[in-house]
Amino acid sequence: MTLTKPIYFDNAATTKCDPRVVEAMLPYFTEIYGNPGSRNHSFGWVAEDGVETARRQVADLLGADRKEIIFTSGATESNNLAIKGAASMYAKHPAGSGKCRGHIITAMHEHKATLDPCKRLQKEGFEVTYLEPGADGLITAKMVEDAMRDDTILVTIMWANNEIGTINEIPQIGALCHDRGVIFHTDGTQWVGKMPTDVNTDNVDLLSMSGHKLYGPKGVGALYVRRRRPRVRLTAIQEGGGQERGMRSGTLNVTGIVGLGKACEIASQEMDSERERLLSLRTKLESGITAGLSDVQVNGHAEKRLPHISNISYGFVEGESLMMACKDIAMSSGSACTSASLEPSYVLKALGVGDDLAHSSLRMSLGRFNTEEEVDFAIEQVIKSVNKLRELSPLYDMHKEGIDITKIEWQAH
Repeated sequence: MTLTKPIYFDNAATTKCDPRVVEAMLPYFTEIYGNPGSRNHSFGWVAEDGVETARRQVADLLGADRKEIIFTSGATESNNLAIKGAASMYAKHPAGSGKCRGHIITAMHEHKATLDPCKRLQKEGFEVTYLEPGADGLITAKMVEDAMRDDTILVTIMWANNEIGTINEIPQIGALCHDRGVIFHTDGTQWVGKMPTDVNTDNVDLLSMSGHKLYGPKGVGALYVRRRRPRVRLTAIQEGGGQERGMRSGTLNVTGIVGLGKACEIASQEMDSERERLLSLRTKLESGITAGLSDVQVNGHAEKRLPHISNISYGFVEGESLMMACKDIAMSSGSACTSASLEPSYVLKALGVGDDLAHSSLRMSLGRFNTEEEVDFAIEQVIKSVNKLRELSPLYDMHKEGIDITKIEWQAH
């Protein structure tokens, strides 16, 4: 097989749209173009049928009822609707009262789409506890239990971390929340479509997901909202025509929704075999790199980790430089949570990783269309590039001579 370069190892950022998804979407661009809200003619009816088929496909992937699926523009909007909508609905005191409006629990290394809504709620009178993860990034039910208060109204913990892949104790956290009468939301963006999901047995009340993370189109996602035991109510944050049972007004993105539904259907059918294949590729990738290089560290939990995410710190190498050296491999730098930032990853910092290692970290995330040949190429290129960059590093020379770099007192000039 001929290797086509560059190779794409950034599937945690976005995935290629599966050709089968594109095929399902095509008629909805030109042939089935009605507004599903138009109830008085066949054009609207046919479009609505497409939306409802997709709603069932999404629900089936989550183990939910189709009436519990709200379509959004993606996981960021879903997170905002879940967190702000639940906080507003279950607030203890009105805004401006001067009293705590309710207590919310989240974690320091959540995605910005969770952290920023929580920070907004703090300005509106809610109190937020940010749990500090262990060195492996794991958030446990015990951590959540220890942080709970009598006025806790919402817990929001991601199912699996987008940078390091660590899988949190979601079913146990959900069970704890149900016992305490607290609403539980999880950002399932990296989890859904890769790992088995059943919102009932997993004790989830609210779940966010995005189409482009599971080989569907960008610009479409969904929010699962539990309807019974307990029935979860949300205050809408977007108002207008009352679509999606009033929770998310606006004309539906029928084409994208159909694509999301098809992507969920494919994931349901192929998840088990694909999970094993990706785990095999990730194991080979990490084994090859750690065997070929010294002073490297695989970040995240050793066992409770998503099969497609690998985050590795390369001592004495700057992550951005390594990405440039490996120009034929598309991956992301662990030293920046956005491309506009040169700060070390706040996720790795939350795990206690020092600035030097945080700046030297790269995430490679595998996907449906990656091959073993591409993994072999990546191993070879990373080892070659790290060795070359270390040859240029005086710090690495000092390290090889047995000098403890951390104890050197540098003088500014």
